[in-house]
Order: sequence, then structure tokens, then C-alpha cells
Amino acid sequence: MNIIIANSSQEPIYEQIYRQIKNSIITGVLKPGELLPSIRNLARELQISVITSKRAYEELERDGFIVTVPGKGSYVAEQSAELLKEKRMRMVEEKMIEIVADCRLLGISLAELHVMLDLLYQEV
Repeated sequence: MNIIIANSSQEPIYEQIYRQIKNSIITGVLKPGELLPSIRNLARELQISVITSKRAYEELERDGFIVTVPGKGSYVAEQSAELLKEKRMRMVEEKMIEIVADCRLLGISLAELHVMLDLLYQEV
């Protein structure tokens, strides 16, 4: 698992870990049932506090992305295809909200945004 911690980020370290693991689960990089590194191993790998890695795992478990089996470890939770699609859609919506806000700030009309989106969609 490749997690990158940005010390210069305003985002707390546990949230950076949470976000990167969540995105890996939603995009299918981490598969249901896959064993995650132990809290201690993750802390050692990232050179962070065990408390920080524990908090990230607790948040992931609270939101249903992982399950922890005492004495065995933490695993990627089984998720239905429909639920994963819904989570992916929510990620896209969040990005689009930022884009729309930026467009309004810059005075870009909805029609101009549609043209830009159409062009980009065809290119990718």
C-alpha cells in the first residue's frame, strides 16, 4: 500500500491516511477482504504515531470501509457494487462543486462550462 504523507498539508495526517485508503477502496485498488497493514506496521512505515494510524483506521471502520477482527487485523469491507458506485459518484460531485464555485468566481457561464466539459470528456 502506497500512502504519501504531506507534512506541509493543512489536512491532519490521520485524514490524509483515511482519504488515501478510502480512495484506494472506492477505485478498486484495494479489494474486499484484503488485509491491511497492522496499525503498528502502518505507523512504522509512515514514521508516525500509532495513535495517528489507529485514528485513521477507526474512522475507516466507522464509515464502513474496513472491518477489524480482534487478533487477526483489519480488512477491506465487502461492499456492494451499487454502494461503491454511489460512493464514486459522491466523489465526482464533490469535485464538481469545487469546479462550479471556481467558475462562478471567474464569471464562467454554465454554457461555457458545458462546452469545456464536452471537450474534456471527448479528449480523455
